Amino acid sequence: MKPALLPLLAVAVIAAPAPLAAREAVLAVPAGTVSEVAIGIARATNASIVIADPALGRTRVAGIKGRMDAEDAVQKLARASGMKAVRVGPSAWRLVAAPRPAPVFARARPARLVPAAYTPSSAPPAAEEGEPITVTASKRDLSFGEFAGQVTLLDGAVLERGGVGGTERITQRAATVSSTYLGSGRNKLFIRGIADSSFTGPTQATVGQYFGDLRLSYNAPDPDLRLSDMERVEILEGPQGTLYGAGSLGGIIRLVPRAPEPGETQLIVSGGASAIANGEPGADAHATLNLPLAGETATLRLNFDAATLGGYIDKPVIGRRDVNRTAIFAGRAALRVDIAPDWSADVILLGQDTEARDSQYADRGARRRLDSSAQVPEGSRAQYGQAQVVLSGRMGDIRLRSSTGLGAQDLAERYDATVPGGAPRLFRQRNETRMIANETRIWQPVGASGFGWVLGSSIIDNRNTLTRALGEGAVPPSSANAGAGGIVSGPAGPRFAAIPAATGVTNTVFEITGYGEASYRVLRALTLSAGLRVTSVEIGGAGEDVARQIAVAGAAITAKRRETAYLPSASALLDIGEKGRAYLRYQEGFRPGGLAVSGDFVRQFRSDHARTVELGGGWGLPGRGPFDIGVSLSYTRWRDIQADFIDDGGLPSTANIGNGTILAASVNGSARLAGDLRLEFGATLNDSDVDEPVVVPLDRLSRIPNIARFSGRAGLQWRRDFDDGTAIEAEGWASYVGKSRLGIGPELGELQGDYLDSGANLRWGRQSAGLTLSVTNLAGTVGNRFALGTPFSTGRAQITPLQPRTIRIGFDARF
Repeated sequence: MKPALLPLLAVAVIAAPAPLAAREAVLAVPAGTVSEVAIGIARATNASIVIADPALGRTRVAGIKGRMDAEDAVQKLARASGMKAVRVGPSAWRLVAAPRPAPVFARARPARLVPAAYTPSSAPPAAEEGEPITVTASKRDLSFGEFAGQVTLLDGAVLERGGVGGTERITQRAATVSSTYLGSGRNKLFIRGIADSSFTGPTQATVGQYFGDLRLSYNAPDPDLRLSDMERVEILEGPQGTLYGAGSLGGIIRLVPRAPEPGETQLIVSGGASAIANGEPGADAHATLNLPLAGETATLRLNFDAATLGGYIDKPVIGRRDVNRTAIFAGRAALRVDIAPDWSADVILLGQDTEARDSQYADRGARRRLDSSAQVPEGSRAQYGQAQVVLSGRMGDIRLRSSTGLGAQDLAERYDATVPGGAPRLFRQRNETRMIANETRIWQPVGASGFGWVLGSSIIDNRNTLTRALGEGAVPPSSANAGAGGIVSGPAGPRFAAIPAATGVTNTVFEITGYGEASYRVLRALTLSAGLRVTSVEIGGAGEDVARQIAVAGAAITAKRRETAYLPSASALLDIGEKGRAYLRYQEGFRPGGLAVSGDFVRQFRSDHARTVELGGGWGLPGRGPFDIGVSLSYTRWRDIQADFIDDGGLPSTANIGNGTILAASVNGSARLAGDLRLEFGATLNDSDVDEPVVVPLDRLSRIPNIARFSGRAGLQWRRDFDDGTAIEAEGWASYVGKSRLGIGPELGELQGDYLDSGANLRWGRQSAGLTLSVTNLAGTVGNRFALGTPFSTGRAQITPLQPRTIRIGFDARF
């Protein structure tokens, strides 16, 4: 057991095209971190070098120069870094921590490692430190400087500062990512101003969400998984159609979990208690266990998360306070088995249950700022589960990865549909999704020749069923509790148990795809890339809870149909000096059509298609050196936009609403202000226009919904080490979200946004244990994150306020 190590995914670096065995080479690897120098050695000598603990990989070392073979180079690197090189194959080495005498350890200044015992946090990396930046979402292990596009990398430990959270941690730290705010497990995510609507209907998401190499969902909302024990989160701005296919118009968000660590027995725990101003208290707990099962051949890694989020919305009409309390339970298990040299198999299981006791919206202009006049208990329950089997390996210079998964996602929601002056009325909706998916790819990383490529295929079989019910019923004004399935129980027994069913819809999609991409350094400073994805989609479905005669009459509408999409891409990347780069990129993306509810039956909506041209560049590597920056300017033409709106019956529906254009600009970067004080910043500017509307009254529609013209973020990070081995780490941040409109059509034309959010985190302790203090919404802003709580809003405008100022006290420890 090694308490001082951080259980991160081993970083394997493999050489460029070369003979199968490691070779002698003339090395000119510049100074850098251990991990960066290891990459240079591996590429030059065709060796494989594994650094078990990326925290050790952040140590600065001198460059490696001269003619030598792989073993000499690796041993020289080990000596320079104070590590030990262990041969694990003919051309493979593993770098591990070497034991050091205690007196030397005591005299030396502690290396600036990520505090291993401090899973919920990490020190802001010093200017020269950090893991090697490989954009794994590129699917061919491109380094940050080799990737032609705008990418945001969020360190998993940083996302856990102040306790384990969900997707809101991403939106707080990435200015280009925005979200609706119906509640945990119910939201839609948007990137780069490409947003469709506010509801989670039958349309596929505009943002692809991935856990590893597999899609989390197809046409379901963000499951809001707990971001615990993550290596990092990668955000690629879209479209990303060539590599990721349907549903990546805005981009992709890829969760990279920490892998099982062979040979290490570790237990990491953290927890905390929180207090909300004028609300209920909350609590959270997290545990990670890494357990070797057969030496270094088989390793099991377990994660558990539990959280209770206190409520702060009152419903005086039904006599309830702090109604929106939310309970979250999540778990994950990963088993890794090394089945042969350079080959491994992983089995991953993950699940999460999120139950919100009631809704989190309030009335705009209410006498008390956080009051809702809803006459029924609302709320939701979201359940998510996925199982994956992953096979990874290499054959000489060629690498292979095949991932197969089964996913299930259920979302039950309740909305107040009471008509002003009428009896209490409830709308109930259930969204059930089942998906089977496989992705298999082979690739060769870019090497000394400047050439790299990837070829892959994917198969997705997805079924989504949306059922609805609408009706009246009595609700006692006393403390009623909402059940997960939409039945409300109180002292007098169940209520709304017999709500009549409304028309629903089932959509089925079978998608088979082949894709490829390659890049070649045609000049010393110029790399050209091109790719193509060909996708064949079979679309089908049926109406739910419709009369048989109507279903028979509409058989042609629900009959299966096929679509084929061709998604090309091309880019040019220009190196500017040692740290600069500029790129020009073209990408396309699409979403297949489907069926949407229309009155007593369903109707078809067509696929939509986006084409984007992007010009961008940057200087330096994120979070390193005295200064780094990345900028991007893009133009998108979006045809046959799929979006949700309120139909004549007052219910959400979906249609192609027209064509539009989007201009987007973004900037992000950081700067070292003094010593260990670092500034981070990011901003995005969007200008959109729906210039060819084709359906629904659009007298208040001129821009894409849910996207602010301007959003920005700034943050400060600081650390101070003390002679007794303790350290203080602190960070503070503020973000501004500009104005946007809720959705499509006059019923959804309300303004939202125009608020400032903020927070701060502080940790004091050692690497083995620490105490934390965090505060969110420092200014106590009410704001309006989302102008919708229920689509049945006749007679009352709505806001979704920020969670009031919240103080959390927590701890973390490692054994």
